[in-house]
Amino acid sequence: MDDLRVGLIGYGVAGAFFHAPLIAATPGLRLSAVVTRDPARAAEAEAKYGARAVPDAAALWGTTGAAGSGGTSEGAGAVDLVVIASPNRTHVPLARAALGAGLPVVVDKPLAATAAEARELAALARERGLMLTVFQNRRWDGDFLTVARLVEAGELGQVTRLESRFERWRPVPKGGWRETGGAEEIPGLLYDLGSHLVDQALRLLGPVVDVYAETDVRRDGVSADDDVFVALSHAGGARSHLWAGALTPRLGPRFRVLGTRAGYVKYGLDVQEEQLRAGLTPASPGFGEEPGERWGTVGADGSGAAEGTDGTAGGNRAVRTEPGGYGGFYPAVLACLRDGAPPPVEPEEVAAALAVLEAARLSAAERRVVTL
Repeated sequence: MDDLRVGLIGYGVAGAFFHAPLIAATPGLRLSAVVTRDPARAAEAEAKYGARAVPDAAALWGTTGAAGSGGTSEGAGAVDLVVIASPNRTHVPLARAALGAGLPVVVDKPLAATAAEARELAALARERGLMLTVFQNRRWDGDFLTVARLVEAGELGQVTRLESRFERWRPVPKGGWRETGGAEEIPGLLYDLGSHLVDQALRLLGPVVDVYAETDVRRDGVSADDDVFVALSHAGGARSHLWAGALTPRLGPRFRVLGTRAGYVKYGLDVQEEQLRAGLTPASPGFGEEPGERWGTVGADGSGAAEGTDGTAGGNRAVRTEPGGYGGFYPAVLACLRDGAPPPVEPEEVAAALAVLEAARLSAAERRVVTL
């Protein structure tokens, strides 16, 4: 069976460090075309993956007859799958155009600015009988997979509180639309890192009934939120406290999950992003594996600690971090397209998370709790 040809829109950080290497590592997929006008990026995509460069997204579905880097007209049917890794403001119009052209689509997060837009795209995909999925890659972070395993196994008891952080120490802004763009750009950390934090909280603890949020701009030369706190009340009774910050000189734990039996504490970010940036791929030995000194611990402090699952009373023990699973995303996309399996991320789930992010934005603006 021939490889499915993938057209990647955008070859910045998301396209070059995440999507392109993960696509290339998936048997059955071939990175065929990259939309970029940057000559250096075009040359890199061709050298690494043999992908031709096209000047605009319309060339992927043949509505302009644009020529590729080799000077030949691409025309209709140039690709079998479109991956959108371009700036946030382009996600909805490009996804709509690709679906309208009869092509299945992967969209980087955030899918849209609003839940209504996400649901509109999901409805269009259903109407056309096409796959629409979202690259919520942090579902396959090793530490999140570890939390999910501990919860499912009952090692923490009933979870009462989830604390989750994506914090960084970046006192000097990088510039660009993520930090200085207007509302139409969907900039800032609430929609950037918050898309992951909220998605993970919903996956772990279920639907949300109340949202409270605080957003601030802390650094000079920045106009979009770079300091975010979101508190969620889940329908099942648990609470989530979520942080994202760029001006954090002392980092808190990546996860602190408290249950009626034990708690789990873990410092440090998942290793897969740093490995991908270093040029590793899912085919590289040790990809997604975290060294033992970065593992989290599970247990309970103090004399009232309950007996642990290993028979010991109280205390804390190191827990091996599950291997990260970014490499499984595109094989799941391929299984959806070829075998009719469910997409790796359902757009309706993303719409539910976007509803929470919208409520958080309103809560921060009006300084009140928002009920969903």
